[in-house]
Parts: sequence; C-alpha cells; structure tokens
Amino acid sequence: MPHVVCEACINCKRTDCVDVCPVDCFREGPNFLVIDPDECIDCAVCIPECPEAAIYAEEDVPEDQQEFIALNAELARVWPSITRRKPAPDDADEWRGVPNKRQYLKR
Repeated sequence: MPHVVCEACINCKRTDCVDVCPVDCFREGPNFLVIDPDECIDCAVCIPECPEAAIYAEEDVPEDQQEFIALNAELARVWPSITRRKPAPDDADEWRGVPNKRQYLKR
C-alpha cells in the first residue's frame, strides 16, 4: 500500500520527508508534493518526518481527503522527482493548519 500526501502539504511544502525516502518516490509541484504510488515501498519513514502531518498510509487517508489518493497518482506521472530537501516557502508558516486548501493547489 503506498503512502499519500494530503491537503496539509498545500502551500507548506516542507521537504523533510524527501531526505528520508529510500526509493526517491516524491515528486514536486509548484506548491505541493506527491508520492508516486508505483515507487513507494510502504516503509513509512516519511510519516514522522512531515512537520505538517500531511502523509498517510493509503488505508489511513481521512474520508474527507480520499481524492488525494488519485491526485498523487495523477500528478506523480507529470511532476519531476525531488530527492533532496529544499528550504520551505517563505510563507509556509502562515499556511500551517489552514483548512480547505485544495483550491490553492497549483498544477
């Protein structure tokens, strides 16, 4: 079962999770990260590294965020791989804990 990046990552996009991934399954968009479900080996090391608590095992994705399962798979096919941690966006702290951010996702 792959892991899934959910809504809390939008506009926060902290990349702590990227550094610990043993198979480089993260993909980077303008203001969001996704996990390539074909590459993820379900090791779960990324979950505790995410300061936004935005990563879930697929079977644990909250009911109101189920759409992110398909969204991760779709965007992983087009976004480039990210393998090293980068600085967080300047306004990441302002977006922490903000609900209903789906509308701000940039493709």
